[in-house]
Amino acid sequence: MVRITGFAGAVYRREDSIKRSRFIISVAHAPDTATARAFTEAVRAEFADATHNCWAFAAGPPGDTARIGCSDDGEPHGTAGRPMLQQLLHGGVGEVAAVVTRYFGGVKLGTGGLVRAYAAMARLGLDGLPLRQRIVP
Repeated sequence: MVRITGFAGAVYRREDSIKRSRFIISVAHAPDTATARAFTEAVRAEFADATHNCWAFAAGPPGDTARIGCSDDGEPHGTAGRPMLQQLLHGGVGEVAAVVTRYFGGVKLGTGGLVRAYAAMARLGLDGLPLRQRIVP
């Protein structure tokens, strides 16, 4: 018996402002990598005028690293996608994709600030996320 805790809804969205930059997290159910990539492209098209649309997904059971992916989308290497992915992997939720949209506010955050901001947005996206538990016999 395998228990998979997954997202139970369409798109869950939260917003925050960090040092005058506007961050928007969009979270959706991603049972497979194709669904996750389609979701990231849909959010990228929706927020085409944003400075960055960084994404991460974990398309398997909670903590499973077989079907994962992430992208920094122009941010310095390892400052956006990887911190988001770590939050998704350790958040206790499986089959999930997240995209953080950033509108630059004029204040540079530095690499450490970017890591903290993107990780915090991923945590914010997981907090309050409507979940369902699926049991596979």
